[in-house]
Formats: sequence, structure tokens, C-alpha cells
Amino acid sequence: MKAIIDWQQKKYQIDFSKPVDISISMVSGSVNPNAFHIPNPRFEPIQVGDFIGSVAMGSGANCENLFINAHGNGTHTECIGHITKERISINQSLKQFHFVAQVITLEPVQLADGNWVVLANGVEEQLADGIEALIIRTLPNTEAKLVQTYSGQNPIYIEPKLATLIANKGIHHLLIDLPSVDPEEDAGAMLAHKAFWQYPANPRMEATISEMVYVPNSISDGIYFLNLQIASLETDASPSKPLLYHLELLD
Repeated sequence: MKAIIDWQQKKYQIDFSKPVDISISMVSGSVNPNAFHIPNPRFEPIQVGDFIGSVAMGSGANCENLFINAHGNGTHTECIGHITKERISINQSLKQFHFVAQVITLEPVQLADGNWVVLANGVEEQLADGIEALIIRTLPNTEAKLVQTYSGQNPIYIEPKLATLIANKGIHHLLIDLPSVDPEEDAGAMLAHKAFWQYPANPRMEATISEMVYVPNSISDGIYFLNLQIASLETDASPSKPLLYHLELLD
């Protein structure tokens, strides 16, 4: 299936049969990325009386309970409800799922305090006009990100100034291959989250942050079409499946 979209007064073709999945698949156990000391996901057959939801154990069907925490177990998309007293869900916030997106690659810098941070310096000049989503790939970019244990490691984060820049450019969806846009421990300050959502002064209710994506090195920096998929969960974050599609400029 192919489609044609108009963007920036030009026509582009999308081949929906060729998605590039930038989510990290989640499995039961420890072979996943992990952050914030959150327990590993567990997928277990349900047991009700004599019924066990496992064909391997003699049942007629598989039926598993899933024990997960979106924020620490893999690719997830979160809404402003992540930082508000009011209960706001990702299912309430994300109502559109297709966006023109840009992939950029940035190299973190080590500060005097030893922290590694993605800075705003030089980013604005790289951003295309009119994009709705920004996907940041950080260096080094290896497949270790698929199973990285971030807990207790003070992983890379972004400076609030970069989050403010992205928000001020009118970009509503930020996707990044880090466990969080903020430090692992910041005494609850959440400065980059607040800067991106412009909270509390001018809250951007429809904006989202997706963390722990993985953008393969085979994907070049540039403009893509993004399909951002979530589960319909009435909580602040959902495991998610962002898909990228190449845009072919038509004559």
C-alpha cells in the first residue's frame, strides 16, 4: 500500500509495506533495557482453579498475565500526566498518530561534574521547518541499547535548554533513545520534562515524550513519516511502537 502526502508545498510518496520499527521489543525476564531499578517484566500463565493458561502445560490456550512498568521496561510514550497531580492519561492526550518527523544524531558532552548531557548547542540550525516530531539518536549508537541496564548508572540526559528549544519550535512529539530526558536522580525537579511540556505556565496537553527507542545506524538523519502507536491505557505512559517510513519526493 502506498500513499501520497503534501508537506511544505511538495508531494511525497510513502510505502506502508516498508516500516522501520524503532521500538525495542519486550520479553519476560532480564533481556530488556532496564531503568530506575524497576523490576523486569514478567509474563506468566494465569491460574484459575484447575485452569493454567499454557498450552505447554496442557491447556487448550495460552493466556498470560503481564507485569510491566512502561517507564523502566522498554520503549514507551508518556504524556504531561507524568508530572501532574491531576490524573491525565496518554490515551486522553495522544489523539493523532501520524506525523512528519526528523531524525537527528547528537553526541553527548561530559560536564565538569562528570555527567553526560545532550546540549542544545547547534541543534536549532539542524531542525527542519514544519516538523511535528523529533527523533534524537545519541552516540555511541550500538545494539547494547537493546538490553542496557541503566539503573544506578547515571545515564545520559538532555539539558532543559534543549527541551525548551524543541517546544518553542512547535514540535509536539519528542522521541529519544535514552531512559529519560532528565537525570536518574534529580530530587523530583524533572526540569527537561517540564520545559518540553511548558509546565505549569503554558501546559502542552497534546505533547508526548517517547523514551528508550532504538534508531539503527542504517537509518540516515533526515525527514520521515512517523506512526506512533500506543495501547489505550488510562495511565500516564504506555509501551509504544513508533514506526518510521521513508518519504520519496515526487516530481
